Amino acid sequence: MTDYALNVERSLSEARWVLPQAEQELVAQIAQQYGLPEIVARLLTARGVAPEQVESFLYPKLAQHFPDPFSLKGMRALADDLAAAIEAGRKIAVFGDFDVDGATSTAILVRFFRHLGIEVPFYIPDRLKEGYGPNENALRILKERGTDIVLMCDCGTTAFDVLAAGKEIGLDIAVIDHHQAEERMPECWHLINPKRQDDVSGLDMLAAVGVTFMVCVALNARLREAGYFTKNGLSEVPLKSWLDIVALGTVCDMVPLTGPNRLLVRSGFEQMAKRQNPGISALCDVAGVSSAPNTYHAGFVLGPRINAGSRVHQADLGARLLSTDSAEEAKNIAWTLNDCNEKRKEIQDEMMTHAESIVEAQRLQDAPVIVVGDESWHPGLSGLVAGRLREKYDKPSIVITYAPGDDAPLEGRGSGRSIPGVNIGAAFIDARNEGVLVKGGGHAMAAGFTVMPDRVEDLRAFLTAHVEKQLGGQTPVSETTVDGVLSARGAQVDFVKLLQDHVGPFGQENPEPLFVLPNVRLHMVDIVGKDHVRAQISDWEGGPRLKAVAFRAAETPMGQAMLKQGGNQPFHIAGHFKLDTWNGQERVEMHIQDVAFAMEGQQSEKLSA
Repeated sequence: MTDYALNVERSLSEARWVLPQAEQELVAQIAQQYGLPEIVARLLTARGVAPEQVESFLYPKLAQHFPDPFSLKGMRALADDLAAAIEAGRKIAVFGDFDVDGATSTAILVRFFRHLGIEVPFYIPDRLKEGYGPNENALRILKERGTDIVLMCDCGTTAFDVLAAGKEIGLDIAVIDHHQAEERMPECWHLINPKRQDDVSGLDMLAAVGVTFMVCVALNARLREAGYFTKNGLSEVPLKSWLDIVALGTVCDMVPLTGPNRLLVRSGFEQMAKRQNPGISALCDVAGVSSAPNTYHAGFVLGPRINAGSRVHQADLGARLLSTDSAEEAKNIAWTLNDCNEKRKEIQDEMMTHAESIVEAQRLQDAPVIVVGDESWHPGLSGLVAGRLREKYDKPSIVITYAPGDDAPLEGRGSGRSIPGVNIGAAFIDARNEGVLVKGGGHAMAAGFTVMPDRVEDLRAFLTAHVEKQLGGQTPVSETTVDGVLSARGAQVDFVKLLQDHVGPFGQENPEPLFVLPNVRLHMVDIVGKDHVRAQISDWEGGPRLKAVAFRAAETPMGQAMLKQGGNQPFHIAGHFKLDTWNGQERVEMHIQDVAFAMEGQQSEKLSA
């Protein structure tokens, strides 16, 4: 495949679409061995799927491909100790992060213990007042309520001081996490994290909800061995029925959809289609999702609504929605979350406009890393705005908001979103170890931190140097990997279904196939909503039209080119194909990622060379 950047400033005259001989042979081998269409074999090859991996990639089965949970470092000891704690009647509570991964992890544990007849309370920290991660006050509250054991989900791996304080007040804390770990281990009862440096399970792609599910599978096995279910007249825990929750958290945390994650997500969406979870079903109804949910619905429709509760209202709404068995309660929470999401959009747009003005005024788009902040900004939206800045400027972007802290009138609460080649989580960990940050850590592409206001400029200098060192003097080049070329008339429902059924679900490290429609004509180009550009696409010589939309593109060079030149100028269009169901009929819609001007009759020949 050829990597290149598509934009309105240059054409595609340098693009070539001939596969190297070795790749052609591999594509042919996969297509013949498994009876697959050439395009599917080509996509598998492009994603690094070897012939011997094709079966497990295309048709993963729980019975054959589910990983051994006991391969995770420390899992057997945790399962033994939790089984003993259950037998002894010790009081267990859950502390979960406030994002979708934390909410789904919390819900899985609540449902697990409820099946055993044990109601476990859960604590979700207030995003605005407490910030990310565990805090001493929360642990003291749990202890005062009689808690003996805290299961800490999606956080805690680097919360050294807080976990030490929790141990000191008599809590046994088991951290169930997937964030980047250091050589130093926290003082806690157990730490289950595939990213801890002595873990050799190979399961480091799991989201926290995936790790939590592995804990439940291991604990279920241990209780079975001990005869717990027979002794107490219980059926075994219905773990498979909760895979919809696992799939939701996995997709929303943007972890690689490879290996076990692919199995969990495929199985989870099959379960989600049954609408057996009252919370997910209610949220689908409120959001207008009438078809079987897919990764797009999870990541862009359901997930933002769950997150919106902690961003602008109440942190525990997501966990309550996913753990309730009451359809009425689920409906009420779902509508509240929907309202929260509308409010979130308004505040986010205001923040983004202000952030862009700061970037442009200070020429921060020319710096290795963008760092902006303001005391008026909403602390719950820093990550979303950072993501939008990263998307617009293609630079690692940091957004700092401010909220009252424990020891000072204000403390900075920041989020970072990065680009390939820059590990922002490692940068924050190093900044914390150097004393620049109070707290900091996360993933390579997304992470968070706490900083005192008088250290913000020190942080800017530290991150600039850190990012420059990571890049090694190289300037990142934004590239788009295109999977193939298609005519507008070739974008049919059966073709899109073929891709979804064989190569999906799509996500990190298994991206949606990106296709170019060369030398096409745009019709009926206009703005829909606030800033989305919609159009209809046909081949230049005519034929059926394909609906298309370019999100948040109205004020971009791409959107302006479409609005001004559509119909008069042939274009090359790059985008993803989606299936849209309307009045019971399926049709294809293209989500445009980029465009380029074309020279009629010339470019299409070169693209299909």
